[in-house]
Amino acid sequence: MSSQRIALVTGAGRGLGREIALALADATAGVAVHYLSRKNSAEETARMVRNKGKLSAALRADLTKESEAAALVRGVERKFGRLDILVNNVGPILMKPWIELTAGDWIRIFRANLLSSFSCLKAALPGMRTRKWGRIINIGYSRAEQLAAFPTITAYAAAKTSLLILTRTAAAAEAGSGVTVNMVSPGLLEGGVLPPGLKADKRTMGTFADVAAAVCYLTSDKAGAVTGTDLIVAGAWKM
Repeated sequence: MSSQRIALVTGAGRGLGREIALALADATAGVAVHYLSRKNSAEETARMVRNKGKLSAALRADLTKESEAAALVRGVERKFGRLDILVNNVGPILMKPWIELTAGDWIRIFRANLLSSFSCLKAALPGMRTRKWGRIINIGYSRAEQLAAFPTITAYAAAKTSLLILTRTAAAAEAGSGVTVNMVSPGLLEGGVLPPGLKADKRTMGTFADVAAAVCYLTSDKAGAVTGTDLIVAGAWKM
């Protein structure tokens, strides 16, 4: 990967987003760290990236608002001169029996998981097209392709399934432009959110580092012919 490239990781203040940002720092010139409310955590991630000798800054935006998502991308381009890699990591889960979901629950989860990625993706494409190189990675959910029924995460599962459709649509549309669009779909992760009553099992649990490694592959030059792919990082969980 070119040492001049700049990445943006949304929701990178902690957890999986931080792990992805730090992994990408090893292969790029710098990483922009997005946050919504955890400024201190995001600034810590940015410091960790800079400690690797790379450029970084923490930037705030409410990605459920299309205008703020576009402003975030423009802000990265102004600060660093370019944006080559976008990782749409933002995507909160809601655990609630499906029959108790409200319209407000559906709207909130879809805006955070789907609209945020759509808005950032759309804003990032023009610059990537101009440079004839870009990598967009959407963080999904390991059972989206199976259309599995999960009564306690229905809104989240539906939003992530929609994100897979968006991923493949954008990939097909950008074929030949030098921009690839893929999804990385984690299963159960150590340190992540687990369904109620489920105990951690090392045999089926992945790590943040596992997911970050998959992201790094898809953002590399070696994956130039890989687009529209859903790379599932879930061990053998629910296979």
